[in-house]
Amino acid sequence: MKLAYIATYPPRECGIGTFTNNLLKSMLNGNANPNEENEAFVVALNDNELEYKYPEEVKATIRQNYQEDYLKAVKYINLSGADICILQHEFGIFGGQSGIYILPLLHRLEIPLVVTLHTILKAPSYNEKAILKGICKMAHKVVVMSNKAIEFLITIYDVPKEKIALIEHGVPDIHFNSEKSKKEFKLKNKKVLLTFGFVGRNKGIETVIKALPEVIKKHPEVIYIVLGKTHPNVLRHSGEEYRTFLLRLVKNLQLENHVTFLNEFIDERVLFKYLYACDIYITPYLNEAQITSGTLSYAIGVGAAVLSTPYWHAAELLADGRGRLFNFNDSDELAKTLTELLDNPKELKSLKNKAGEYGKKITWPKTGEKYVALAERLVKEEHPVIIKKETEPDLLILPPFSLVHINRLTDDTGIIQHAKFGIPNLKEGYCLDDNGRALLMVLMAYRQMKDMRALELSPIYLSYIHYMQNADGTFRNFLSFSRNFLDEVGSEDSFGRTIWALGYLLGNAPNDAYYQTGRLLFFNAALNFEKLTSIRGIANTMIGISYYLKSNPSDDSMTERLRNLAYVLMKHYNENQSDGWNWFESLLAYDNGILPLALLHSTEILHDDKIKQTAIDSMNFLTEHTLKDDYLSVIGNEKWYKKEGERSVFAQQPIDAMAMVLMYHQAFLVTKEKEYLNKLYTSFLWFLGENDLRMSLYDFETKGCCDGFESYGVNRNQGAESSLAYLISHLTVLQAYEELHSSDLKTT
Repeated sequence: MKLAYIATYPPRECGIGTFTNNLLKSMLNGNANPNEENEAFVVALNDNELEYKYPEEVKATIRQNYQEDYLKAVKYINLSGADICILQHEFGIFGGQSGIYILPLLHRLEIPLVVTLHTILKAPSYNEKAILKGICKMAHKVVVMSNKAIEFLITIYDVPKEKIALIEHGVPDIHFNSEKSKKEFKLKNKKVLLTFGFVGRNKGIETVIKALPEVIKKHPEVIYIVLGKTHPNVLRHSGEEYRTFLLRLVKNLQLENHVTFLNEFIDERVLFKYLYACDIYITPYLNEAQITSGTLSYAIGVGAAVLSTPYWHAAELLADGRGRLFNFNDSDELAKTLTELLDNPKELKSLKNKAGEYGKKITWPKTGEKYVALAERLVKEEHPVIIKKETEPDLLILPPFSLVHINRLTDDTGIIQHAKFGIPNLKEGYCLDDNGRALLMVLMAYRQMKDMRALELSPIYLSYIHYMQNADGTFRNFLSFSRNFLDEVGSEDSFGRTIWALGYLLGNAPNDAYYQTGRLLFFNAALNFEKLTSIRGIANTMIGISYYLKSNPSDDSMTERLRNLAYVLMKHYNENQSDGWNWFESLLAYDNGILPLALLHSTEILHDDKIKQTAIDSMNFLTEHTLKDDYLSVIGNEKWYKKEGERSVFAQQPIDAMAMVLMYHQAFLVTKEKEYLNKLYTSFLWFLGENDLRMSLYDFETKGCCDGFESYGVNRNQGAESSLAYLISHLTVLQAYEELHSSDLKTT
């Protein structure tokens, strides 16, 4: 039997990775049929652009926030000859909102699926519940490690009882002598208290530290060892704030000789020596919401005397005298219980004996045998073949998302607006339009993919916008490479594009500093909203206001400004609309999709049926003239398309294709009609060669996008506008793909 695992995996420092490694080894050794040898491989999940030197059993990797990697992985699994797939599920290890990126992979899987759930929430968000239900629906068997987990799956997630299997957390079959272990760690005459695992605020370590002064009055030989690194996610967002707090607490309570922190992720054999060396193991978690604890299982497995707060797994595992419970955050009760047990060696030994007897039942060899038996049953069963309709873009044909060319165009002032082929053209300097677009793109990239380079670039573009704002809230547009202003006030188009980026920032700020800067710029500029006369300047501004209002819906004044601007667009539409011409002007010019897009955004806020209908009618008109023969042919900028005239085919530009991608995306969000996703994807393929010239504008070598095409062929210059249009479109495809699966979850 060939086994495929999807999980984190060593050397990544992660409890689920350790679990998977132990599970794989135990299943390879746990075949009930001695004449049949199991084989296995792992698809490993990487986090935050980190790469690892994996062992040979890892055959493929998935970067957490790259959707295309999930599709490559399932393709590999389906072609690998694997008989069954075993997925380890924890919300935090998969990409997308609440880990939604795993769903398309599972949807395409062609072999039986076993899912082990490491976290089951009692009060999930809408998305968390929908995603877990979706995973359980596609699984042939769902493995949990406690009876409380079974209860939750049945009552909260509507999983049929017969689909659930209880297999307790395995414990490595490693044994050491307690006295020898103490001697090795120079703890021979100490009473050792131990807590191990990743360190974070929810672990409640301060509860134990606060209990110690009372304990050491009677037992000065007590030492408390906190063994484990700060959790990587905590470290990323808060640094060593919690560990520093604990160290200060130790110092304030004068416990320096009684508390030791070992900031390491240690080898399992060393860990077990510490477990055998400890007299009492403590899990002082701060709330009940822990459905599985591997650290607790390990402690029971070695026969340790365990004290714990009554979180779900502890209440179950420590029942029948296998351990003692104390209340959450109750240092006084813990101090009394510790003193009582240290005073009473017989009671301590009784706890250890009962834990040890139970621990013999949950060693990894026994757990592995149960998983093997489960897998063999599923492989032998016949499973109906489900024909899956493909109504979504194929992310595997997308080039990998890359900021290489944007890095090339960006210096410490901003993004250079033009390029000669793939080289920045410094003679042309900078412009506000492109720095606004660049800010929008990197914010989207960070939100979508947690791309750290995108986050690093964002203050450069935000700083440029700040530098170019005038005292009256308007903006200059052009800046020479020598940092000289080239105009007094920029175009209304550049103004609107900047407001779009700032509005998006206010709804998706990665931190408060950027939010406050964006807010200042946005409201300084707001005085000029009603002065706009260019319909594209108005449209871009409306999109920015809409993003702002999505996170600030109670701003009635800004809502009225949006309504007034929408009515200006409606007025233009009504004045120019006639039979067969449902448009805002007497010609189709440039950046056309922005106009219906702005109305589609505003209808989400204003809920005005007339605005919505105008958006749909104008979008359909634009579609009729640009999206036919199964590819996008945008209006050429050479002569445009005048009413009752001939449309221009050449001088097609990437911003027009981007506008179509964004327009169809917003149409999907407003109407929930999936046909718009097909149109979105078709529009995106314009960049990759599905266009009038059948030439790719995306340059796979430079990672930039060409500036458009003329009658003679592709304009090979790769300026900021074109490359940003491509990247924004690429990110929109990824976002739409994620939203499609969210939409599918809601309908099911």
